[in-house]
Amino acid sequence: MKTKEICLRGLMIALVTVSTMVLQIPVSATNGYIHLGDSMILLISVFFGWRYGMVAGGVGAALADLLSGYAHWAPFTLIIKGVMGLLVGKIAHYTPAEKHFFGLRNLAGSVLGIVWMIIGYYFGGAVLQKSFTVALTSIPENMVQGGAGFVIFLVVGYAFYKAKIYKYVSAK
Repeated sequence: MKTKEICLRGLMIALVTVSTMVLQIPVSATNGYIHLGDSMILLISVFFGWRYGMVAGGVGAALADLLSGYAHWAPFTLIIKGVMGLLVGKIAHYTPAEKHFFGLRNLAGSVLGIVWMIIGYYFGGAVLQKSFTVALTSIPENMVQGGAGFVIFLVVGYAFYKAKIYKYVSAK
């Protein structure tokens, strides 16, 4: 791995961690919180690809759980957010040749990543709470979290696209 790649991955992990921690709305149903980190996972996965999205999503979000007092969620988050970044990046990887940011692949990949996150936290909650029925209460909050992340992703991603940010921060 090149020095530039190591630095970018570290910065992206930090970006996911900080964006997850900067605004946390506790949710009693999940013993977790609603945050902005998902939007960063979507952005990183689309603009930099699955390798960056997987590492930044999994490690960054799990680190945020550890630093925020939600260590019991960290192992689940590592897997759930890592796979989220992988799925989004595999489907929606952005290239400068794309005609527009709102392409089907970008939108479909992002929605699939959010659906995966909701399902993953449902099963994680079922394990932690020892009840699949009780874990159902997490679905609405995770839908709000995913929806908010998706909207922020669309706004910031479009701004990045219009600013041709990929010319300045390419991973290659």
